[in-house]
Amino acid sequence: MMKLLVLLAFFPTLVFAGNSTETLDLTKHWAGYSALAVFVIAYVFVMVEEFTHFKKSKPVILVAGVIWGLIGWVYAQNGLPHTAEVALRHNLLEYAELFLFLLVAMTYIEALRERQVFEALKTWLVNKGFSFRQLFWLTGFLAFFLSPLADNLTTALIMGAVVMAVGGSNIRFISIAFINIVVAANAGGAFSPFGDITTLMVWQKGLVDFTQFFSLIVPSLINFIVPAAIMHFAIKNDSVSANESKIAIKKGGIWIAGLFMLTIITAVSFHSILHLPPAMGMMTGLSYLMIASFIIGKYEKRRNSDDAKHFDVFNKIARAEWDTLLFFFGVILSVGGLGFMGYLALTSEAMYVSLGATYANILVGVLSAIVDNIPVMFAVLTMNPDMSLGQWLLVTLTTGVGGSLLSVGSAAGVALMGQSKGLYTFTSHLKWMPVIALGYAASIFAHLLINADLFDIAIG
Repeated sequence: MMKLLVLLAFFPTLVFAGNSTETLDLTKHWAGYSALAVFVIAYVFVMVEEFTHFKKSKPVILVAGVIWGLIGWVYAQNGLPHTAEVALRHNLLEYAELFLFLLVAMTYIEALRERQVFEALKTWLVNKGFSFRQLFWLTGFLAFFLSPLADNLTTALIMGAVVMAVGGSNIRFISIAFINIVVAANAGGAFSPFGDITTLMVWQKGLVDFTQFFSLIVPSLINFIVPAAIMHFAIKNDSVSANESKIAIKKGGIWIAGLFMLTIITAVSFHSILHLPPAMGMMTGLSYLMIASFIIGKYEKRRNSDDAKHFDVFNKIARAEWDTLLFFFGVILSVGGLGFMGYLALTSEAMYVSLGATYANILVGVLSAIVDNIPVMFAVLTMNPDMSLGQWLLVTLTTGVGGSLLSVGSAAGVALMGQSKGLYTFTSHLKWMPVIALGYAASIFAHLLINADLFDIAIG
């Protein structure tokens, strides 16, 4: 509880343009205290979702409504009825762009999953006859290089399925391999706008260009390699005896993978060349999939396939991670409301002036292991501190890989705890936290050393 209160103190104030620029400081008002209290309670429910099975979107959406209801009431009483409206619309616009982008990406992932692209990759790996150590490194590297394209959650689940299939009753191997996958997936997602929600937010904000993210490849790789090299010696180099029937990719699976890449290119082009929101490029890419689904459906009907009625792009949209998408709504609106009240500015100066940007950004990464990195990064973005490109890349790196410090610090870790059926737990991950922390520190040092020239480049 106290850690959540400390986190809230680090969130910045939002500044809005509209019909009125006057804002009220509600940090010592009963409405402010009430908003802060309900947000903390809601986030406690989010953190214990694994045990309560109470979907994380439910409490934060309720609290978002309560917070903005309180804001609207106070501002209306003070003769500023439109100020809160302008602020809320600003938050809704930010969420809308993120929502549309993620919805398209999730739809493509669901389409690839339905076409058995990921299942075919899994069975290929299982049947290759790798040793446990070879599989440990192979799943780690695949997670590292796959997560920049697919999200780190999907990547972790695919690699986790491979480990479960070949690990059998080898609890030690499964546990260590899962830790390695979590670290690798989070590290891989840190150097791509598509690898993690936080990197996507930074890119959409225009603070870091698409190609500039690749400056984090080496630090991210170090973040993965350092703990993996140490954990390698904890695995016995036994041979793997597992066999699964070969699975063929369904018709159109390769096409869809190619269209997904084309969609990414379209989004990048819209943002970098046309200076339009990348979400517009992603929605254009969704039309590629919609047309492809029509063609694939027609082909399967001619072949009298039983699957013909199942391949419908709207079914894939329906299977997107709606709990996650709605959770983002609640978080962005709640944090935005607290920022508008004034709470998020209380210690922002202490972070980025007294502590300095480097130490503040390292601290942000540690906090992201305790609380979800989405509100942490959204807080930093809304404050928009005056930082160089190198510092913005640093906070992108730390929030991306900081969640690996704890199993509950990232979506990948939480998902694998559920997939492992008790073989990979919070405690088993905690035992290796010093090693993971060593990789965290090494990646920061590598960034400060390798990208030293970027710390002289101003943003904006």
